[in-house]
Amino acid sequence: MKISVELTFSPLQDDFEEHIIDFIKKLRSSGFTVLENPLSTQVFGEYEAVMKTLHTEIKTAFEMMDKGLLFMKIVKSDRSEYEPNF
Repeated sequence: MKISVELTFSPLQDDFEEHIIDFIKKLRSSGFTVLENPLSTQVFGEYEAVMKTLHTEIKTAFEMMDKGLLFMKIVKSDRSEYEPNF
């Protein structure tokens, strides 16, 4: 089953930027389709593989910072080719 996941990662500390960059770089190297914009990062792929990778990378990211939060939305379909038609 294909999924699309939107992540908004927000370390709640002064050195937030390095944590976000590291998290995104790890997602980029995962082999999944990864799209970024100024507000979020999207990951697309097979459910089991994406969730296994996210489980590992979210845990690692949380262990590397004092405080933070992560918003996640999951859609059951691959929306990586989505283009508005309006």
